[in-house]
Parts: sequence; C-alpha cells; structure tokens
Amino acid sequence: MAKNQRKIKIVNIVGARPNFIKIAPIINELNKVKKFSHILIHTGQHFDYEMSSLFFKQLKIKQPEIYLGIGSGSQAVQTAKIMIALEKVLMELKPDLVNVVGDVNSTLAAAIVSSKLGIPLAHIEAGLRSRDMRMPEEINRLVTDRLADYLFTTSADADVNLKAEGVPKKKIFLAGNVMIDTLRALKPVADKLSAYKDYGLKKKNYVLVTLHRPSNVESKTNLKLILSSLETISRKIPIIFPVHPRTFKKIKLFGLTAFLSKPNFTITKPLGYLENLSLLSNSKFVITDSGGIQEETTALNIPCLTLRENTERPITVTEGSNTVIGLDMDFLFKCVNRIMNNKYKKGSIPKYWDGKAAYRIVKKLSQILN
Repeated sequence: MAKNQRKIKIVNIVGARPNFIKIAPIINELNKVKKFSHILIHTGQHFDYEMSSLFFKQLKIKQPEIYLGIGSGSQAVQTAKIMIALEKVLMELKPDLVNVVGDVNSTLAAAIVSSKLGIPLAHIEAGLRSRDMRMPEEINRLVTDRLADYLFTTSADADVNLKAEGVPKKKIFLAGNVMIDTLRALKPVADKLSAYKDYGLKKKNYVLVTLHRPSNVESKTNLKLILSSLETISRKIPIIFPVHPRTFKKIKLFGLTAFLSKPNFTITKPLGYLENLSLLSNSKFVITDSGGIQEETTALNIPCLTLRENTERPITVTEGSNTVIGLDMDFLFKCVNRIMNNKYKKGSIPKYWDGKAAYRIVKKLSQILN
C-alpha cells in the first residue's frame, strides 16, 4: 500500500456475548491486512459490562473503541435506542463497510442504520432460517439479509435459503463458521482448565445444561416441565447448570427454586467463554436451547439435545450430533438412554468448519474493497 494512501475503514458491531465469539477471529484476520483500519463498537445490548470485558479478555481481542451502553428494554425500545446512538456514530466515522454478525437486536439495528446511510453492509452468519416467525431472531435474520450487500454463510443450506429468497448469487459467499474458528483456536487453552474438577464432576460423566429461550423460561408450565425432566435425568447422571439471569429470575418468580437444590444438580452463575468451553468439551452430552451450542457440540462431536421445536442450524441435525427435542420429554428420555448406552448417532463435521472461516471472509473482503 502506498505511504499516503487512505486505509479502508471497517466498523465491526457487536452487542451480545455470542457476537463477541463470532467477531474475534474476524478482528484477528483484519489485523493482518495493512490496507484495513477497523473499529469495534459494542452497543451494550448485553449490559453486563464486567462479563463483556471478561469475554474480550478471554477471546484475546481489543476492548471496543466505542461503547454505546444501551442496556435492556423491549425489542422495540432496545432496537430504537441502538439505531439512534449508532446513526450519530456512523455519520461521524463514515466507514467504507459495516460488519455485523449473528441475529441479535444490535445486528438488525446496525443493518437498518447502515443501509439508510448508504454504507455497504456485510452479514456474517447469513442465511440461517428456523422458519418460525415467533422468534425475534428470525425477523432480525430476514431483514438483515435483505439489506446486506455481502452475505457470508456457514453452510450450503444457508446458501439455498438465500437464493430461494431472491438474493443474487454474486452476493453470497460460503465461508464456514467463525464460531468454530474461535473454538478451535481456544480449545487448547480451555482444556488446561479442566473446569469440571472445580465442581467435583468426572470427565464424560455429567450433563451440561443451558436454558434461556423465552418460550422455555417465560412459561411456568414449560419451565416446570423442563426442570422436572432434568431432575429425572440427574438420577442417572450429574447435571451442571450455569443459570442465565433471565432464567433465574423466572425460576424465582414461578416458585421453582426447589429444583435447583436437588441432589446431583450443580448450579453456577453464567460462565466465561473458556470455562464454558471446558465444561462442554468434557461433558457426556448437552441439553440446551442455544443456537451456538448446537454448532459447538457438532464441531466437538458431543451429543446435543435441543429443547426447541425447530432450529435455524439444521446441518447440526442432518450432519452433526444434534437432535431437536421440542418439549417431548418422552423423546428426551429415549435420547438420553441412547447416549448413556452408547447407541446415539455418530455425527460428522460440516464443510469449512475448519477454523479458517474468518480467513476466507477477510480475503474476500480484501478482494471486494479497493
């Protein structure tokens, strides 16, 4: 690059912990390209800044240059606050490209603001579809993909979804899964923690549970059913359950705290990325309603039982180690028995989930942006 040539300015926007995991390898690859300058904006959608700071430290990425501090609120209020704050910042920065990842409210807000300001937009993790419009994330995904100029997908089924929606083929790039980039880069570090030992657990002899979806935790009936079923499973194998703040709030509100003190139940506060990865890697299997954990378990070939009616990541079912359970607890128990008897399906790792997705994305952006 010529000495006085202006660098291409990229703004990366994150708002929630899954975003941090996805943006980390992108930032690391951008650092290697001299013609790029890049700025990280944290909207503060997840407003626990202490936990956010821990994630940045563990993921070995810089603290955000700009923190908007939006905080909690309803879908509309939170999205609107992010849009108002972000518009001012982007008008001042005048970036050549905005990068968004995932499907949270910050992703949607950034997509709308960038598009209206005429700033080119790249969506990393494009094309995922659950086809369940009751999920706020599905709306965020659809709108963001409609507005994006460059759509980087994790798997071939996402390409198919976008083409079916009329997205021109020239905008779609199959790059692989940046979450798996982070997992592969930091797994050796996580392995050294042996976090299960801190909780008196034995390797490959416990279940990791995560639970946060509104459909599961904001209904007393559903939440009680899930906790009761987990208690039944815990009679066969110990459970460790890092409890999401929303979930804990609802457990208390619904008078279900007695479930958390059952034998073979270990309850923890939300964990950092490395601790969580350590527990996941050494578990016998996982019960979750998280999208990202469906991918991580597939990459590690660990059985995953998903308490949702659908998934926007069907490749984790068709190729990977995931099974969608819904709230069919008889089916859940059958799958648990198969796992315990070593009769559960053998998954495989999807194409390009090889730790090099961010490299492919930044290489393509380097070709596009001149």
